[in-house]
Amino acid sequence: MLRYAVLATLLGSTPLAAQEVPPVPAPVTGPADASSSVPAATPRPATIGVTLTTSLGPIVLELEKERAPITTANFLRYVDARKLDGTTFYRALRLGPDTGLIQGGIEGNPKRAFPPIAHEPTSKTGVLHTDGTISLARLAPGTGRADVFITVGAIPFLDAHPEKPGDNTGFAAFGHVVQGMDIVRDILAAPTSPTKGEGVMKGQMIAAPIRILTARRTSPATR
Repeated sequence: MLRYAVLATLLGSTPLAAQEVPPVPAPVTGPADASSSVPAATPRPATIGVTLTTSLGPIVLELEKERAPITTANFLRYVDARKLDGTTFYRALRLGPDTGLIQGGIEGNPKRAFPPIAHEPTSKTGVLHTDGTISLARLAPGTGRADVFITVGAIPFLDAHPEKPGDNTGFAAFGHVVQGMDIVRDILAAPTSPTKGEGVMKGQMIAAPIRILTARRTSPATR
């Protein structure tokens, strides 16, 4: 039941380090032997960096431009147009002592919004909701714009689950925090207002929202 409650209420009324490569054995002398060749390492999917400079400090993101191209391109469109400058992290949803998510972005402001984008489920991208994942908030699939959330702890029920009934496509994860998880946890722990928010979001809205001063492409650069 918790899965469906969060899926239904996540938005409410408002819209890695490189993998280690095993050592290559020393060359074998003598005649070439195809059976002794070492397979080439699988290239790491291409990513691009973005830094969210908040009033509490920087959060550095690595976005999956190869595995989640639609959602990443959409977020970069807001970054490059500076539509996220001056927005906030306004919601802290605590699911347990060390689990939850923070949500931020344009909070449905039509003056900052571009058209919604097609939904990229985790079953297609392979980018899952592990600790420090950034994902696109939405109502129905295909309604996501610029509001995003960052997870604290793994929250697998936010992934797509095609075997489940109803809205089973989950949320479109498209990157991870590579620096600044301490800032993310501080935001999750920020005091919330007992009166702000509507319906199920009441009590989840941060009393003094954390400002996103700027959002810029930065290192880690495209790889």
